[in-house]
Amino acid sequence: MVKKNNGPKIQEEKRTVRAMIELYYKTHDEPQIDKQKMLSYSQLRLDVCRFGEEKPTCKQCPVHCYRPDYKEQMKQIMRYSGPRMLVYHPILAVRHLLKEHKSKKIKT
Repeated sequence: MVKKNNGPKIQEEKRTVRAMIELYYKTHDEPQIDKQKMLSYSQLRLDVCRFGEEKPTCKQCPVHCYRPDYKEQMKQIMRYSGPRMLVYHPILAVRHLLKEHKSKKIKT
């Protein structure tokens, strides 16, 4: 049985990913993957992330846990939503940027 991650850092990561997905799907009518499937899949991947509360940002993560089709869709979502998060969800965006900066420092 796989242990489910539900700590505060994972919960914040889930909120950030959900906000990015919501933002993307507001303006994209014909995505490859249905919004609800993408939300469910992303939440599931965070639930079973091997890094748990120590999870780096997806960009910095050494393990790519998404299936190829979902991975490509999520890349599009993040490319589109990332810059817009500063306007629509500034607190989540700044926290995410700080987390990414912190994980870069640890890596080098």
